[in-house]
This record gives sequence, structure tokens and C-alpha cells, in this order.
Amino acid sequence: MRVTDRRRAGILLHPTSLPESPGNGDLGHCAWRWVEFLAASGMSLWQVLPLVPTADGSPYNGLSTHAGNRWLISLSWLRDRGLLEGFRSEPGETEPKAWRDAALRHAGRRFRSAPPASLREPYGRFLQHHAYWLDDFALYSAIREAQEGRPWWAWPVPLRDRDPQALEKVRQTLDEALEQARFEQFVFFTQWAEIRAYAHRHGVLLFGDLPIYMAPDSAEVWAHRDYFWVDASGRPTRVAGVPPDYFSRQGQLWGNPLYRWDRLQADGFGWWTDRMRTQLELFDIIRIDHFRGLRACWEVPAGAQTAEQGRWVEVPGEALLERLNAELGPLPLVAEDLGTITPDVVELRRRFGIPGMKVLQFAFDGNPHNAYLPHNMERACVAYTGTHDNDTSVGWYARLDDTTRRQLHTYLGWPGEPAPWPLIRAVMASPADYAIIPAQDMLGLDSTARMNRPGVPGGNWRWRLPEHWRPEGMEARLLELVTLYARRT
Repeated sequence: MRVTDRRRAGILLHPTSLPESPGNGDLGHCAWRWVEFLAASGMSLWQVLPLVPTADGSPYNGLSTHAGNRWLISLSWLRDRGLLEGFRSEPGETEPKAWRDAALRHAGRRFRSAPPASLREPYGRFLQHHAYWLDDFALYSAIREAQEGRPWWAWPVPLRDRDPQALEKVRQTLDEALEQARFEQFVFFTQWAEIRAYAHRHGVLLFGDLPIYMAPDSAEVWAHRDYFWVDASGRPTRVAGVPPDYFSRQGQLWGNPLYRWDRLQADGFGWWTDRMRTQLELFDIIRIDHFRGLRACWEVPAGAQTAEQGRWVEVPGEALLERLNAELGPLPLVAEDLGTITPDVVELRRRFGIPGMKVLQFAFDGNPHNAYLPHNMERACVAYTGTHDNDTSVGWYARLDDTTRRQLHTYLGWPGEPAPWPLIRAVMASPADYAIIPAQDMLGLDSTARMNRPGVPGGNWRWRLPEHWRPEGMEARLLELVTLYARRT
């Protein structure tokens, strides 16, 4: 089964970037209007970043691999169901996250005291269906909150080490916090399921993102530490990263604890199967971030100052993918295979029919055999003008040296359209079955709209669509391209 079953086009936009709601975008009315915009534009793919809760704003540093980000919960949805009755606060009265937090807690108390009849049975089913991860996440969340946000390895030793008596005491003394965590996850999953069903009715597929590694401070590492290279106190001993590449001359030192693959494999990869099962409930297509790590990981000793001190260590990715396909059926995966990719990684991807990624911003180095040039793209791939880790195409174009810019103009025959439309057109016209355009490129925005700068701490993940973002005629312009290049489904 091929994931890229036909020519499609889509837009990359994380829900936090939706406009209007206080503090960050959420799953409220704007998300539904966004689906309608995609459908009217002929776009049948909505790609997002990981939807997980995060301590620092980065969706690639999640507190859980299963849970949804509570800040994405639509408060209008809660209000429509009577769960915000009596909540008098207004967004302008306090900091947006504090306001959202107060509203969520008010809704949780209302739900526990008088749950709407329409939600009682679905809530019970949700608790049962998601018990394989929800109980651990609720415990982790409640304890982390009580510990004022400290990472789990800094908790009192009985809690850090999951002493049964200590956890039982938590269940008794932090019962309200546990129930609040369960309630919020129920609401998130319910809202996302409604949006997914609405997207399907409009012919739009949801394209998600699964980071290969876990954040060290996460419910999964705390609950399953035997599967990770951590010491007796819970601190990582071997961490992930990548060697020097396009994004960083010293490589990237991510700091995620590496997996103990021998133990995961001995347990039949059950932890990974559960992880993928949750993603399949959320998404139609799943991008595996850093797919290269399923063939070999860049292992860096904990305490190293840069990723340059690492080494490649083989990983049983073939056995993992065989198990996942056997347990869950053919998986709708896309491989993030950017950077240094060796032939064995390509072979692994092709063996399981997993399309890779091609980014146009990487194409113009003067080499006519560059794999990212449209004429070299294979059909079973996903083509991008840029990704969330790249500058916007307008910003990228502005920084090109004269030689690269001349090559770009010559290759594209640079029509009269301003940047980035010739780049968008090239991706649309490419052989790739899927073409994805970041929302910033659709709007022709400069570097100030960049979503992330890899290796640069702070200031990332904050970009949002302007309140009046929908330029007149945009749907028609995109629909014309989608139709012209046979991407209309």
C-alpha cells in the first residue's frame, strides 16, 4: 500500500498558529474555518506539528507522546456545553495562559459536579480505551504540578522511582488534579476527533508528526525508564543528536535519552505499538521525524558540549517496522529523511513503501543531480518549498548569493510572479505525489514569520496568522494551481 496514493496538495500550519483566540491558536471556530479554506482551495492535506503538551513551547519537546496539548482546547466548545457557566473572567484581565488555565479548571469542576448527559458515556469509553497511557500521564501531570514544574528526576525519591505506596498516596491526596488531567485529555481528543471528521467530510486528510525521541522530562521516560539510557537517578547517560549538517556546523545536541533497543525488542516493541496506535487515532498520515534514527542513531555521551563527539550506533528499525505493520496493519508513514542519508536508510524506507521528503530550498547548489531539484524527485515523495525548520521562502530568497540566485532563476525560468510563487509553482508541478506549502509561503511572508530556528534557544514556535490573514482571491489562486497540476482530488 502506498501512502502517496494520488497527487495531492496541502498546507503546513500548526494549530497554535491559528488566529483570534487569546495567547495561541486552538481547536475552536478558526480551526473549522481553516478546514473550509483548505477545501475551497483544493487542498486535501493539512499538515501539523506534534500536538503534545510541552513545557517550553517546542512541540518536539513533549511532556508525553500520547497526550494532547491542553492549551489547544477550545474554550468556546466548553462554553457551548455549559461547562463555563459562572466563569466571569475575561482574556484581557490576566495573562492569556493564566486565563485559559482558570477556564479549564472551572470547566473541570463543573464536569465533575454535573457532567452533561451527552458526555457521560463518551467519557467512560475514553477512560477505558486510553487506559494504556492515560493513568501514567495523569499521575505525572499531577505530581509535576505539585512539584512546581520540576522534572521528574528532581522529585522526592519515592515519587521519582514510582514507589507503589507513594503513588497510592498521590491518588488519594491529588485526586482532583488527576481527574482534571483526565478531563482535559477527554476534551482534547473529542475536539480533535470532531475536527478530523469535519475535515474528512471536506475531503481533507490530517497529516501529523511523530518525533522519534522522547523528551527526558516526560511521562513516558518516567513510567518506562527501563527502555531508556538513564541512570539510577533518572538522568540520561546517552543522548541523541545529529552530526554537523546544513543547519549547524557543530551538529545538533538534542539531549533526548536514547532507547535501549534490546529491551524494547525483547518486549515485542509493545511500547512503540501503543505509541503508534495513538497517532493513528489522531492522523491519517504520520511523518516520522528523524527517520534516519530507525537505522542508526547518533549517540552522544551525556555531558558532551557539542554533538561532534557522537558516533553512529545501529538500531533494529527493520524489526520495529515489521512488528508495527503486523500489529496495526500497513502504516501511513512519511519519512523525514533530510540531512545525511546513507543507502541503508533509503533501502529501509523503500522496503516498507515509505515516501521521503524533498525540500526545494536545498536544491540549488549548482549540482544538476541534486536530489531536491524537481526533475530528480521520485513520485513517491512529499515535496516542500520549506519546512518549519527553514526560513520562509521569501526570507530564504532574500539571503541568496548572486550565483545561487542566477541558478534559481535559470532553472525556474523565473516568471513575472514575485517570490515565493515561482517556488510554489515548481513544487506543485513536480513529480512528487504530495506537495506541501507552509502557510507563511502561501502568504508571501518574510523571515519575521519563521516558525523555528534549529539550535537557537528562545523565540521559536510563536508565529501566528494575522487576524485578517485571508487575502482576497487566495482560494481561487491556489485552486487554479491545484487544478493545473492535477492535484485536485
